[in-house]
Amino acid sequence: MLVVGGGIGGLGAAFSLTRQGRAVRLLESAPAFGEVGAGIQLAPNCTRILDDYGLLDEAKSLGVVPDAMVMRDAVDGSELTRLDLRHLEERYGYPYLVIHRSDLHGLLLRACGRAGVELVNDARVTAYENTEDGARVTLASGETHEAGLVIAADGLHSAARKLLVDDQPVSSAYVAYRGTVPAEQPRVRSADLSEVVVYIGPRCHFVHYGLRGGEMLNQVAVFESPKALAGQDDWGTPDELDAAFADTCDVVRDGLPFMWRDKWWRMFDRDPVMTWVHGRIALLGDSAHPPLQYIAQGAIMAIEDGWVLGEHVARHRAEDGTVDWTAALAAYEAVRPEHCRRVLTTSRKWGELWHLDGLAREQRNALLRARDTYDYSFTDWLYGPTALTPDQEPEMFTPIPLDSAELAEPVAAGGTA
Repeated sequence: MLVVGGGIGGLGAAFSLTRQGRAVRLLESAPAFGEVGAGIQLAPNCTRILDDYGLLDEAKSLGVVPDAMVMRDAVDGSELTRLDLRHLEERYGYPYLVIHRSDLHGLLLRACGRAGVELVNDARVTAYENTEDGARVTLASGETHEAGLVIAADGLHSAARKLLVDDQPVSSAYVAYRGTVPAEQPRVRSADLSEVVVYIGPRCHFVHYGLRGGEMLNQVAVFESPKALAGQDDWGTPDELDAAFADTCDVVRDGLPFMWRDKWWRMFDRDPVMTWVHGRIALLGDSAHPPLQYIAQGAIMAIEDGWVLGEHVARHRAEDGTVDWTAALAAYEAVRPEHCRRVLTTSRKWGELWHLDGLAREQRNALLRARDTYDYSFTDWLYGPTALTPDQEPEMFTPIPLDSAELAEPVAAGGTA
């Protein structure tokens, strides 16, 4: 079997399939394996899989298991709502974990090495095609590789996706800045590293949480770019970062000097597609479902994809070890696209909710403040066990209309509060 792409999704799939007795070769375009970025959040639907893989203890030793997730208003800093993550672990059976992206990547890379995955660098795949009994990929060098199955975990700009749909990434006009702050900085000592905190504001938000056992504070600043909305090519620049957060509270503004200001991540996703399989070529991870990051499920969906595919390989393996690939891929495609469609569309809506202004912001804040800390109606569909069949996919939550919020009566001009 071939897996194309050495990111979190590709490594997770390679490990999952190797567990099922398959020989896997993984092709990575870069000259060395690595992951760019900072922190990543792993909800119980992911830590459950890491536990099944025997990797959860190592992940916990590298990351932080926070006590709470807190949502605050970015303008006045007030608390809007929270999740008790220790109680959430009791509900779903597995912890909510935050970890450095490179640590998660390294963990999966080591697991693949131990499992016997053949890891190949400097192998940029430029073309995919089906063969009589499998599939073939062609590298930029002209070299070809063939296998009974090819998993395309080749990211947002997937070459394999073109076999299935002629589409382009969708720009959100939002951009993310990241940064980590070492523990010796007063900024870290003033933060509660037992909490994941998100400050939501008009056309911007700011996230911070501890990493590596409290050795550092991870920060993410996200905002809508006026230059992007105006159609300019040079968008998301540091001057826009400063302007976007000019009216936010002190805690948020105090974090801005610690952001990496020489690089930023423009936020794209793609419209959901329901067909992921083309013969013996299957999409996985961001090649199939690149999301916006508002519900922190991008890497998790990719890990889930690999786990589900591995489980269906096991279900469709004969006693002699041969796999009915047609049936296994059909079962994979029967369940994963619909789940990921839900995540992609919910991520977009959640981003809209975070970035409201004016009356809509006041209504949102009132609804969030009225929420019970132990209300899981908005997470049960996501954090429970990963579905293997369509009938296992839980029902979605029921949205609450903004105009149902009960707002305090405005004070009349000249009156008293």
